[in-house]
Amino acid sequence: MEFTVNLTTEQIIDFIQQIPPEEKIVVLTTLAEQAHAEHAEQIQYGQAKIRKICAERGLDWDAMTEEERIDFIDDLVHEDRECDR
Repeated sequence: MEFTVNLTTEQIIDFIQQIPPEEKIVVLTTLAEQAHAEHAEQIQYGQAKIRKICAERGLDWDAMTEEERIDFIDDLVHEDRECDR
């Protein structure tokens, strides 16, 4: 049988503060590693999506300059609005 305990963030912090310092390091290191892995996955997902969008529009993300990339993203963000340019 599996049990679930719902704790608030404050309760989790209080619990971690009660454990020995070496165990705190393990907990914090594990959390940091997981957060880093999740962030890396999000970056890869975003890169794949932007390359696909570019390809659909006949563009090559990897061949674009930084300024072209910024302009492209700006156009994507604002494509549903009328711009006063």
